[in-house]
Amino acid sequence: MMKAIDLRKGKLISLDGELYTVHESRHVAKGNKGSYMQTKLRSVKSGNMIDMRFNVNDRVETPFLDTRPYEYLYRDGNDYVLMDQETYDQVHVSEDVMGDAYLYLKGNETITCGAVDGKIVIAELPNVVELTVAETSPVVKGATATNQNKDAILETGLRIKVPPFIDTGELVRVDTRSGEYLERAKG
Repeated sequence: MMKAIDLRKGKLISLDGELYTVHESRHVAKGNKGSYMQTKLRSVKSGNMIDMRFNVNDRVETPFLDTRPYEYLYRDGNDYVLMDQETYDQVHVSEDVMGDAYLYLKGNETITCGAVDGKIVIAELPNVVELTVAETSPVVKGATATNQNKDAILETGLRIKVPPFIDTGELVRVDTRSGEYLERAKG
């Protein structure tokens, strides 16, 4: 059990005997009327989205998750092919579970997956990935980090804002939780 105030994107909860992943969660404070958590939940079984409101002190049931590391190998249609790093078994995981992971994964990254009754129901990407800038406007002479950021398209198709001194072909570090540029990658 966990308090509703602790609900975050990606968490798995059990509600009325069905499993849901938290798709969105935000804390709403309404002055003297008390605060609550407004969430969007995705059903693990059907994939349907529901809106749910919890009092911040409500208790939410969390099922037991068998978590282990998997290595992302490649895409196969709408599925992601992962390899269990302990048994070397390959498993197919649906796009519904992985979400927009294709924007951050090139191949051979380690991700943490949670399974219930042997079925992967949740996947957690590494917090930071390194991707190559595939396309951006040219470097402007004399540009500094305090100037306006410019658009860049990374090798996976992810569109982000980068400082003006970043050029095509450079390796950058990106936060997978926010989708934002962090820094130039070293090496």
